[in-house]
Amino acid sequence: MKKMATLGLSALVLLGLTACGGKAETVPAAAGTAAPEKASPTAAAAAPASSGPKVIQYGGKEYTVPAKSEKIVITGALESMEDALLLDVKPVGAITVGGKFPSLFASITDKAEGVGEKTQPNLETILKLKPDVILMSTKFPAETIEKMAKIGPTIPVSHISTDWENNLKLLGELTGKQDQANQVLQKYKSDAQALKEKIGPVLKDKKVLALRVRSGSLFIYPEDVFFNPSIYAELGAAVPAEVKQAKAQQNISLEKLSEMNPDYLFVQFSEEENKDTPKVFEELKNNPIFKSINAVKNGQLYTNLVDPLTQGGTAYSKIKFLEALGSSKLVQAK
Repeated sequence: MKKMATLGLSALVLLGLTACGGKAETVPAAAGTAAPEKASPTAAAAAPASSGPKVIQYGGKEYTVPAKSEKIVITGALESMEDALLLDVKPVGAITVGGKFPSLFASITDKAEGVGEKTQPNLETILKLKPDVILMSTKFPAETIEKMAKIGPTIPVSHISTDWENNLKLLGELTGKQDQANQVLQKYKSDAQALKEKIGPVLKDKKVLALRVRSGSLFIYPEDVFFNPSIYAELGAAVPAEVKQAKAQQNISLEKLSEMNPDYLFVQFSEEENKDTPKVFEELKNNPIFKSINAVKNGQLYTNLVDPLTQGGTAYSKIKFLEALGSSKLVQAK
């Protein structure tokens, strides 16, 4: 009877997720959307606390979690995967890309189980893992996050780049690695200021743009998403009008990119995100319109300075981007 009840819960949650999972990427929940503050009896059974529960605050909400979360599942939130990589936190369950763990996360997924793709969590597997806490992305609709909370304490982690510090501190608090998280943040800020002093004169009065090639198309992002906070807020480049106007991931044509005519262009291209058009970037680079852009003509096109799967708005992405810029010809041009 107990087994049937468990299966019934799993089927119910899975059915609910299937109904709205197709909208996960396009209908984001608000960053402050919360799972229930107290875990249900099922959640308590699935995620026993080793040293008693504690209440933590994140995104303006309170969450009851174990004193130290040993069994963490990360689903839908590549941001949290990057934070885990930086703090050397090994989740028991993690996102797969194309059915496997990306090599980027090899050091923390050696003992993890795959819990589904970015927008398609495997509820059955997550239920069996009995997680202490589940980290999801705020890109999921609120009702999906609430359904996941039936399995265990669930925290929707912000995908907005400007929340990167709070995201890292959250994982540090969950795992008892607060000091390590704070040290990382302090070092980054110091290094970013030093790089700004070098790179500021180079970028002054220049148009700088970060672009992602995804599903065969070109996308720009708002100034608080992707690598944009690093480029504009921290390194001092002026924000182009088109970036200021963008409300979310925005598809632009090649003609529009040519009209913007950036002096410095950062492109992220991943074959995993362009499976149906694997040659699209090579074709783009051979296009006369693309070749006419200032950044391309003047040798200021930077492709995949960091791993193309990095999200841009995480501590890990920002640190790696900073390191890559620091040794690039852009800095050497000063």
